[in-house]
Amino acid sequence: MDGKINRRTFLKAAGAGIILTTSGLLTGCSGILKDLEVKNLRHLAAADCSTSRTLMWQTDSPLTAPEVEIRFKNSFETVLKVVPENSTFTDDGTENIQYTARIENLTPGESYEYRIVDGNSVTDFHELKTPRANGKFKAIIFPDSQSADYSVWGGVAKAAFEKNPDADFFCNMGDIVDNGEDRFQWQAWFGEISENISEMPFAPVCGNHETYDRNWQTRLPIAYLNYFAVPDNGSEKFSRHYYFFDFGAAHFAVLDSQWYEIEKYKPGIIDEQIRRLREDFSRSDKAWKIVLIHKDVLQYRINGRTDRKEGFSDAGVIFMPEFERLGADAVFTAHLHTYRNRGRLKNFTPNETGPLYILTGVSGDVRYPGLWEDHRLDKVIAPQPETDNYLTLEVDEHNLTAKCFLPDGSEIDSTTLTKQGIRETAETH
Repeated sequence: MDGKINRRTFLKAAGAGIILTTSGLLTGCSGILKDLEVKNLRHLAAADCSTSRTLMWQTDSPLTAPEVEIRFKNSFETVLKVVPENSTFTDDGTENIQYTARIENLTPGESYEYRIVDGNSVTDFHELKTPRANGKFKAIIFPDSQSADYSVWGGVAKAAFEKNPDADFFCNMGDIVDNGEDRFQWQAWFGEISENISEMPFAPVCGNHETYDRNWQTRLPIAYLNYFAVPDNGSEKFSRHYYFFDFGAAHFAVLDSQWYEIEKYKPGIIDEQIRRLREDFSRSDKAWKIVLIHKDVLQYRINGRTDRKEGFSDAGVIFMPEFERLGADAVFTAHLHTYRNRGRLKNFTPNETGPLYILTGVSGDVRYPGLWEDHRLDKVIAPQPETDNYLTLEVDEHNLTAKCFLPDGSEIDSTTLTKQGIRETAETH
């Protein structure tokens, strides 16, 4: 049995009070359906987003027999049921009852709907799309969203989603919250984008603020690692700290730049990431290779101080040569809460054969007006005094375009890379 039934067969079965699942089992659906209350329902990128996805959510009390039910959008031809794992964890003195469902064997370029079921209790259906077969996609990239008032972050996010209804997934470049242990901040962050993250895949990046405890001392990013079941990186020591995934025509490496913060707890993440990055990029046959990493590759002078010189950060010194050797096309960074486009760099100088480097800016209410002096490698700087922004990333087999927008939709920068043979050219304005 191939797990597919036609509409007439399904409606007949449903009228009899049964559902035929892809496993061939009959499930009763008699009785009055009740609303199932779930929190922080989220949709995460998987290693291959064309065929897989990960769903996570919390509840106030344990569920009895939870399942995820999937069907083609606006159709009853196929129903797939997936049993989630219990991924409950405790942090900030609170037990978070949590479930994680890994969805496999989806069809590329298809539109699905899913809902969570527990006995006679169900949620509404939510959309689940897989990338187009031609490799084309659009992503929204949000810089640091850490905030004192997360309604500011919510305003930026809502504006970005409203102006880009064709976006396929979104990223947050780290410092998602201001304090990684503060569960109220996580609830506020989730709450502002609940309608979007339940239907659009999310690719998180770990930032240094995810490693802070309530006393502002460093620790392992416990909440981040538990809230986001990102693709398995095969590491016993640094599971979920960094990961890789495919989306359309692009292969993404999401790296962890918090080696100073976690060194005393778990040393060795730099060497392991370099080794895994080499192995991973050598295996990928995607048209584009893109890196997401929180801490920026440049070092800026600080206004009013003479002890800090312009140059390159440790992240830049360590990883930029690797990015060049491995053929990375674009590198997106964050951490400094300012938007700067550096163009393409190689051997620490402008070079049209190197990766494109973009510092993504800020999407929360923590801003550093006038803090950084301009760097000689900055090609485009956001209008000053700087406010919030977001980016879009549009990719197909031949073109990669990164654009930066203010929340009102004003475009402040655009760069396009175009594949020509084995090299690329860049156009920036």
